[in-house]
Amino acid sequence: MWRDKTLGVVLPTYNEKDSIAECIRRFEAVPEVDRVIVVNNNAAPGTSEEVATTGAVEVFETRQGYGAAIQRGLREAGTDLVAVCEPDGTFDPEDLRKLLAFLPDCDLVIGSRTVSNFIWDGANMGWFLQWGNWLVAKLIEVLYNTSYLSDVGCTFRVMTAERADDILRRSTLAGSAYGLEMLLIAVITRVRMVQVPVNYHPRVGVSSVTGELGKTISLGLEMVRLTVRMRLRARRIRRGP
Repeated sequence: MWRDKTLGVVLPTYNEKDSIAECIRRFEAVPEVDRVIVVNNNAAPGTSEEVATTGAVEVFETRQGYGAAIQRGLREAGTDLVAVCEPDGTFDPEDLRKLLAFLPDCDLVIGSRTVSNFIWDGANMGWFLQWGNWLVAKLIEVLYNTSYLSDVGCTFRVMTAERADDILRRSTLAGSAYGLEMLLIAVITRVRMVQVPVNYHPRVGVSSVTGELGKTISLGLEMVRLTVRMRLRARRIRRGP
């Protein structure tokens, strides 16, 4: 619990069998965390057995994709505040406290992996990913006239339940670009938000999204298209469903 508000952590999993139990335990060791929800998104065999060694609640989402898993987790959280993260060893669960520190002034706090001091040796943050994230962030700043952004791809975030519900109502994507859609929905609806530098470590195992350069380029182009498309639909998105 944080300032008399319950806090849940949503962890989507697909290919994190070898890292998920340790990630859950580290989140459970953060005193402010009340509940950890694992969303099994057709995960690798053995994942459920690893989750069962912890105190996390496991739910199953058969619709494939990062967006589908996160949306299911947000609906299942049932807490006043909800954080989302990936259980692949890239993030420090203890950095959640950095994000929480800004919640009194914001409704959404997003991690940033583009500060070199916090990028550990071996982390999957080569020049293409780092500069690609920065360029899309600058494109958003120009097109949407928003506040400073440095990293549009960081998936470590915390928000109020009210903000999560509002984002869910406006969500349309089920795939890997959903993290950006969440961010753009927040920008369009003028949510009070801020980015905070977080540690970024080498991943345990290989990412199904950014493990290959071709997939990374494809996702980058999809993010640019999504940024432009949502800008053209901004008034409709702001009105809501």
